[in-house]
Amino acid sequence: MRLLCFPKSFSFHFQKVDKKQTIMAQSSGSNTGKKLIRIDITSDSVCPWCFVGKRNLDKAIAQSKDQFDFEIKWHPYFLDPSAPKEGVNKKEYYEKKFGSRAQGIFARMTEIFRNIGLEYDISGLTGSTLDSHRLIYFAGKQGLDKQHALAEEIYLGYFTQGKFVGDREFLLESARKVNEELEKYSANISGVPNYVINGKHQLSGGQPPEAFLRAFQVAAK
Repeated sequence: MRLLCFPKSFSFHFQKVDKKQTIMAQSSGSNTGKKLIRIDITSDSVCPWCFVGKRNLDKAIAQSKDQFDFEIKWHPYFLDPSAPKEGVNKKEYYEKKFGSRAQGIFARMTEIFRNIGLEYDISGLTGSTLDSHRLIYFAGKQGLDKQHALAEEIYLGYFTQGKFVGDREFLLESARKVNEELEKYSANISGVPNYVINGKHQLSGGQPPEAFLRAFQVAAK
């Protein structure tokens, strides 16, 4: 039997829930009578094994969907908390990080990605994944199915298209592919925290309580 091994940055937490409970799975809007499997994924957007693990998980879910409903939730992990926000050359960064092992790692990942039908791309920039995690978190608030789909788009861009996970346009395009609603809330946001009240009244930054009270009064009119 071949065992799949995942790094510490990719973890699963499974919980089987009795069908009598009323929590709905991401794949179903009604109680199907099947048992619900909750999966909490902790990962980083620049972790190749996380992407491979996701693809393998998706296959397992597809094979089990007649037996179970699934609820999948993504959680952030930072492989390099000090990674630069502006981004650095991806290939050079990994060569510096892994030294003489880098070329072997590139070759190995190329082989692994081809086994799942993808071409591993080492071009482009790498850096802080904070903004990608923020967007993934927000997608989860819109729906766990959308969160799962967004993680896929970000992985595809970074690992197969040379996209930078810190690039705002790339992140917005990934969100746009998943759901136009994500773009609606994030396209005009230049920083966080950002608040939208009643869908049209917007506040940014660390506002005092009085500012929120005024906004509530205006929104209520």
